[in-house]
Amino acid sequence: MKWIKIFNSIEEAKARLQNNKPQLVIIQEKRICLVLRDDRFFAVQDRCTHNGESLSKGMVNYLGEVICPWHNYRFSLHTGREAASRSGDLKTYPVKIESNGFFIGIF
Repeated sequence: MKWIKIFNSIEEAKARLQNNKPQLVIIQEKRICLVLRDDRFFAVQDRCTHNGESLSKGMVNYLGEVICPWHNYRFSLHTGREAASRSGDLKTYPVKIESNGFFIGIF
């Protein structure tokens, strides 16, 4: 796994991300949906496994699930699991915060 720095600090990450608002980041040609939720950061693949829509265009519900804007498929930000087992699960990416920056682990 390779750790890619995307922000210089946690303060920068919190300033650039809105709580519960998915945001697209592209790292080494991988489209990743990044979410700040209750002071925790989550990174999952950006494409819905059902029909390929960008999850960063969706929303996050009170259960901590990102919701696809096309057909309302719901995926856990913690595990990537699709809530109703109608589609494949999302790939999740580890996030780490260190004194020198905010990183996402890429496989």
